[in-house]
Amino acid sequence: MFNRRTVLAGGASLAFTLSACGKGSAGGSEDSAKGGTVGIAMPTRSSERWLTDGKSIVEGLKARGYKTKLVYGDDDPKAQVSQVGKLVQQGVDALIIAAIDNKSLNGVLQQAADADIPVISYDRLILGTKNVDYYVSFDNEMVGLIQASYIIKKLGLEDGKGPFNIELFAGSPDDNNTKYFFDGSMTHLQPFLDSRQLVVRSGETELKQITTPRWDGPTAQKRMSSVLTKWYRSERVDAVLSPYDGISRGVLSALKSAGYGSDIKPLPVITGQDAELASVKSIIAGQQSQTVYKDVRLLADAAITMVDDILKDRAPWVDDSTGYKNGVKAVPAVLLQPTSVDKTNYDTLVEDGYFTADELK
Repeated sequence: MFNRRTVLAGGASLAFTLSACGKGSAGGSEDSAKGGTVGIAMPTRSSERWLTDGKSIVEGLKARGYKTKLVYGDDDPKAQVSQVGKLVQQGVDALIIAAIDNKSLNGVLQQAADADIPVISYDRLILGTKNVDYYVSFDNEMVGLIQASYIIKKLGLEDGKGPFNIELFAGSPDDNNTKYFFDGSMTHLQPFLDSRQLVVRSGETELKQITTPRWDGPTAQKRMSSVLTKWYRSERVDAVLSPYDGISRGVLSALKSAGYGSDIKPLPVITGQDAELASVKSIIAGQQSQTVYKDVRLLADAAITMVDDILKDRAPWVDDSTGYKNGVKAVPAVLLQPTSVDKTNYDTLVEDGYFTADELK
């Protein structure tokens, strides 16, 4: 039986790595063959990355002898609360949850705690509750740092070039990762904004001004079109900080509609995240400039290893026990490292088996 106090107390004392655990028991064991059922709650089917996450977690858990129940909330927080509640009622042995709204699950997670069901917050930290046991994600501030560094390098800001016009976009306001991505980016970009080498002509530089509910591409397209109409009638935008590929594609659509994409009016530097197929093809075609590649198969494996450890009364390995505070507690976290991908190194995705060469044609 899972015991939060027992498992958490031993977390720092065990010294096996995620990779070793993952490879050593990939085929399952006699114990795991007797394992239980894991509930998996993903946020949406509208983004290919979440389809990949769900599939990878299910396949990995089944390989270790677990049964799974996978549900998608389709961007509806109330639906996800109901789905998680049903998983609790069905008596799953553990929950892996990528939250739609980082605060809407608190009530149902109390039900999970009452049933002694461990909860892993997947990629998006669940806030405002003591009833989340672990967090698995990528280093989210690093994502922002990578995106900002790319813009700085492509514009030659460290060589004193400029001034350049830039517009800023952020993710969904109800996703805790949004702040980490933005803060990471601003760590590098703020000095150039202060020196006026970078200029945000719209004046929209505060996080609350630039968020994109549900990470929605059409919403980003509408905002970019408005910004271009109001502030770039005679000026040119040179860079767009975009935190996610779906937002980047929306931004690109607005820019193309405004006449960008020619020799006379080239597209700006546009960042992204998640290495979605459509955006990688856009990068190859010279439209979107860059994306942050996060191999979600590794993230899935981290969550799977953690579940396996918990349900076998082993204390999971964590990278950070103090840094990821959810407003009630510091949630022990495993953090993976992201990679920048652009036209010069997109073959990394093929080498890793993330996409095939034919898929990228």
